[in-house]
Amino acid sequence: MNHSWMPESPCGPDCLPPRDPGTEVGRLRLVMRIGVTIALLLLGSAMVLALPSSLRRRAVPKWFRMLLRALGIRLEVDGTLKPGGGLVVCNHVSWLDVVALQVLTPMKMLAKVEVRSWPVLGSLAGRVGTVYIDRDRLSALPGAVATIADELRTGAVIGTFPEGTTWCGSASGTFRPAVFQAALDAGTPIQPVAVRFRDGGGRLTTAPAFLGDANLADSVLSVARMRGLVVEVVVLPELTGDDRKSLALEAKAAITGVTGARRGHDVPAEPVAA
Repeated sequence: MNHSWMPESPCGPDCLPPRDPGTEVGRLRLVMRIGVTIALLLLGSAMVLALPSSLRRRAVPKWFRMLLRALGIRLEVDGTLKPGGGLVVCNHVSWLDVVALQVLTPMKMLAKVEVRSWPVLGSLAGRVGTVYIDRDRLSALPGAVATIADELRTGAVIGTFPEGTTWCGSASGTFRPAVFQAALDAGTPIQPVAVRFRDGGGRLTTAPAFLGDANLADSVLSVARMRGLVVEVVVLPELTGDDRKSLALEAKAAITGVTGARRGHDVPAEPVAA
């Protein structure tokens, strides 16, 4: 069921660059990348089942870094997260955003309930403490904010994408204020983080974006084909304030200042009452 708060993005296949075989790895390299990725996913499933929480916390960032390497992706990080709990807010382009954030520090991600059904990754997400949001039920929003606030009070790091859905990276959506209220209620820091992607030539690219009706398997295959893909993560200064709407606007301004994203496709303004 759709409603006025339901996050929507006009970004779709037309936002992606045309496929260029000259920028892709060969078939043998592609097969190797996919094979190692599958092996890591199986290893990750075993890891979250077998390791105690203390060991799993140390192992998770290393595992996600290995996953990026398996896919041929170089990670560049500018800045560090302060120790302790808090809300990490980030722009949303791809499932790779989650991978990159988890390299910074183990965090519980805020995700749509559909993620539960993703093969292997859905199970992994649940095991590492993902907090799910039912975007189809507006009535569930106050309870979700309370749940996030409770998690933050325990000292957890919660990672969230206030746009609510993926955009291509050169365009961006409204940052919904509701999740900022959870941090205010819990009295915890709010840390904006920007993620952007560069191709093998060093140019900003939308190629890894996970948009529209694309399925996860096809997106993983597309990413694995890319030669020289770089994901850049920039940790920005903490936000201060006591108004959720102002904080949402400040977070968006700080992040788009790094990514260069604009409000795209001439879409009408989104409601921000949530």
